[in-house]
Amino acid sequence: MGPENYSQIAEFLLLGLSREEELQPLLFGVFLSMYLITVLGNLLIIMAVISDPHLHTPMYFFLSNLSWVDICFISTTVPKMLANIQTRTRAISYKGCVSQMYFAVLLGVLDDFLLTVMAYDRYVAICHPLHYMVIMNPRLCGQLVLGCWLISAVYSWLQSFLVLRLSFCTELEIPHFFCELNQMVRLACSDTFLNDIVMYFATGILAGAPLAGITYSYSKILSSIRRIPSPQGKSKAFSTCASHISVVALFYCTVLGVYLSSTAAHSSQSIAVASVLYTVVTPMLNPFIYSLRNKDIKVALKRVFGVTTIKEALVLGGNLAGFPFLAYMKLLTKGQ
Repeated sequence: MGPENYSQIAEFLLLGLSREEELQPLLFGVFLSMYLITVLGNLLIIMAVISDPHLHTPMYFFLSNLSWVDICFISTTVPKMLANIQTRTRAISYKGCVSQMYFAVLLGVLDDFLLTVMAYDRYVAICHPLHYMVIMNPRLCGQLVLGCWLISAVYSWLQSFLVLRLSFCTELEIPHFFCELNQMVRLACSDTFLNDIVMYFATGILAGAPLAGITYSYSKILSSIRRIPSPQGKSKAFSTCASHISVVALFYCTVLGVYLSSTAAHSSQSIAVASVLYTVVTPMLNPFIYSLRNKDIKVALKRVFGVTTIKEALVLGGNLAGFPFLAYMKLLTKGQ
């Protein structure tokens, strides 16, 4: 049978992580728990940053944006999988599949860019501490985040447009738990040469350039830390970067592991399982990494839950010299 035009396709079938019926309740419970933990953990990070004036700094501004993107990222894929398990169906509409693919690409690239911006922030803070507040001013921070969104949105739109021009045959089963870009392109009956060229070329730039930027930033950071004379100073400087290094390593190791394995002789089912690492596990672990290794976040979370003592509250009330969080929004509004 010849290929069908995309406008005639009613739906795709998401095969999920397992076809065994007895495993579906277990998968539902595990992924529902992971989803709730991720949303709650990242919301707490955002609440802590907003509520504590001491956290109104560029570093935590970027962290709150990363937490929001992680919430959106996992919400793009997991709820649909949970709904399919609960209703015992694997169907997703064509428009729903393209939309899910668009947001998955958008938020995945955005995650990558935000990690790069955060690495640059740490580079300025450690290598140019006297000029930090001048360089990382509210306007620049807002422009960096806005630039991340714009580039990610344009790339995601381009990939979606290239998929929309493809024709698909009657084989519409996606061996994944969400509409992943590469899997959709593989299902096409029409020529996918342009899709493959754009995908590999853009991946090399959008993944390689940020990784190079992060590597360069931390090479300079480590060089600066080594020149600090006191051991306490070295420990303090390194502690400000430890959480971010952990998140970057987790993100890139899982993403590269998935896409390198896709080029080897691995089944689509194993690739889908591996994709859980960067789409679900990484967003879930980020709040734990930042909160467990960050005293400021711990103190802010205690204040959110009302654990702060009266003395601490008085000290906080008398010291509001933090970086004004609302200044970011005001400057962005003026810029628009």
